[in-house]
Amino acid sequence: METKQENIIRTEYAEEMQKSYIDYAMSVIISRALPDVRDGLKPVQRRTLYDMYELGIRYDRPYRKCARIVGDTMGKYHPHGDSSIHEALVVMAQDFKKGRTLVDGHGNFGSIEGDGAAAMRYTEARLEKLTWDVFLGDLDKDVVDFVPNFDETEKEPSVLPVRIPNLLVNGADGIAVGMATSIPPHNLGEVVDAVKAYMKDNGISVRGLMRYLKGPDFPTGGIVVNKDELLDIYESGTGKIRIRGKVEVEKGKGGRQLLVITQIPYTMLGANIGKFLNDVAALVETRKTTDIVDISNQSSKEGIRIVLEVKKDADIEALTNLLYKKTRLEDTFGVNMLAVADGRPETLNLRQIIEHHVDFLFEITTRKYQTLLGREQEKREIQEGLIAACDVIDLIIEILRGSKSREQAKECLVNGVTEGIRFKTKTSERAASKLRFTEKQAVAILEMRLYRLIGLEIDALMAEHRQTLENIARYEQILNNYDTMAQALTTELDAIKKEYSTPRKTAIENATEIVLEEKQEEEMLVWFLMDRFGYMKIVDQAAFERNQEAALEEYRVVFSCMNSDRIGLFTDTGKMHVIRVKDIPMVRFRDKGVPADNVSNYESASEKILLVAPMEQLLTQTLLFVTRQGMCKQVAGAEFETTSRRTIASTKLAEDDRLIFVGSVDEMEQLVLQTESGVFIRFLLKEVSSMKKTAVGVRGIKLSKGDLVDQAYLLAAHSDYVVTVGEKPLSLMKIRLSGRDGKGTKPRL
Repeated sequence: METKQENIIRTEYAEEMQKSYIDYAMSVIISRALPDVRDGLKPVQRRTLYDMYELGIRYDRPYRKCARIVGDTMGKYHPHGDSSIHEALVVMAQDFKKGRTLVDGHGNFGSIEGDGAAAMRYTEARLEKLTWDVFLGDLDKDVVDFVPNFDETEKEPSVLPVRIPNLLVNGADGIAVGMATSIPPHNLGEVVDAVKAYMKDNGISVRGLMRYLKGPDFPTGGIVVNKDELLDIYESGTGKIRIRGKVEVEKGKGGRQLLVITQIPYTMLGANIGKFLNDVAALVETRKTTDIVDISNQSSKEGIRIVLEVKKDADIEALTNLLYKKTRLEDTFGVNMLAVADGRPETLNLRQIIEHHVDFLFEITTRKYQTLLGREQEKREIQEGLIAACDVIDLIIEILRGSKSREQAKECLVNGVTEGIRFKTKTSERAASKLRFTEKQAVAILEMRLYRLIGLEIDALMAEHRQTLENIARYEQILNNYDTMAQALTTELDAIKKEYSTPRKTAIENATEIVLEEKQEEEMLVWFLMDRFGYMKIVDQAAFERNQEAALEEYRVVFSCMNSDRIGLFTDTGKMHVIRVKDIPMVRFRDKGVPADNVSNYESASEKILLVAPMEQLLTQTLLFVTRQGMCKQVAGAEFETTSRRTIASTKLAEDDRLIFVGSVDEMEQLVLQTESGVFIRFLLKEVSSMKKTAVGVRGIKLSKGDLVDQAYLLAAHSDYVVTVGEKPLSLMKIRLSGRDGKGTKPRL
């Protein structure tokens, strides 16, 4: 019995991992995430468009189911799952994402507000006319190389013969391994003008190109407000473009004014529109502005229309500036013009992108005219053969009638072989022996139909021959002269611009940085209320006085503070969350308020609130901390002074330990600890050391195995406190006073 030989490769683990990771990274970069600078397409987009071309789903033919397109693309060219193909197909059909859509979608292809497209079994699509003419029009002229698909059963183009810099027109975005690309869309007409300018002067600078290409042109419109920074961005290929939405003022009912947002920043697409509406509502809730009365989203298929109804006497300019500063109505678009050039990822500036495209344009145009020239030369050869045949048509008919086979007749036409052919006269045989047609001419003569011998048909053949000669001369002139080819390309680009260019949507200007002077609120005394569920709110002095009794009965925490104060919220995880009073909504007494989670980093699912107090008060007190494992310490309130507006660590906890008590020790003398098993210990508070907040503390009680501290009580001098143990009352003063770190006792009830 034969045994299999194991093929064991010995190598350094680190080297193998490095090589494998680099291979994977390059595969993602080249084969998935980044577009090619030549056609501006990622592989999935290129394969989807080519598959639609193969299926013949033209702009002037019926739509086909997206599921058919996706399935065919996945089966033939792109074996990476249907969701990525469908997503690419959807994005190419969304006019709010692309400068020019490449796919004409029929059905629900999503909305600008972030609604997803319908499933591919419901929607249909076909190619746009632009795609058919400009992206795929020359595929039949051998202008690009075809490579085997993933299983080598089909051929696919390595790049599409796109005649405009699609990388600029439609932009690109993608995340690879260790790198990402983000290129804004541009106006097709301006891009074409920049390409023509480069062809006229190869030494043109980025500044020179920007006389034609002004900057990005987003499908959502908006206003680019850092015009002076665009030159640096396009020279380096990286930078940040600042975009603002377009705001118009209209008259509303009752003399009120309407702020109408008709264009939004490109970065606000999708769910960010809903976030913008929430941010505006938050500005009203937190009293950043009191001018906004109502907000409504009236957007439709006709376009964006977000309406803010404002008060009669509102300062429109100040309110608009507030929206730009505090919401995403002004945002930045990060530019990183990274693309695959010559087979490797490279960050390119504007001139380099156009240079790569023009080089590609000359390459595909050269191959196109070489193919056309070859076809015309082949046509000329056949036409010359047919014209010559018409002159000796009687002899050819005699050869055909005297031949025994097609091959015999063909041999006579090509090489003048007359053996075996019956001729009427020796003169005819001698004439036949002098015939020297080419192989292609002989085949054309043998297949020629008799109607071609009509006089008019012969005239048409002669005219066609003259046209062929003119075409050959023109093609040779284009191929042999750079200026002539450039002129031919310019003519094509002009035709594309005339048919497909649209007016610019995005305005480009310089705008001053918005400096927002926040109105200082008048300081006033307010009351903080928090219920047992952690919902908190602020009410004014008058509302509290009217409902004082109900407030003290219904709410877990009640205290007064200034509206400019901060509040400290201590939890059992050893954190102190800092909340600004102004971040808590001031509401009517019976309104619910907001959960602590909404105004701080507090997480109700994993934390328990132990103490809530004004920071001004906390800073002057001494706080006692007690943990479940019996650790105690006193900490001066000044330790909790912080400039942070969110969260700090209030204490250090041992592993698996939690706080069970945080409270002020002012005017308190004794501490009582109660364990889960019912053990109590009472000792003087002065035995608990004062420490830094970063200390763990000292042990207050020696716990039995499995026991934990459950409660802590502070007692003032000559005071008593009664607790319930096993449904029976227990006076804490009856517990024997002992020293700290004892075992404690179980009281008799």
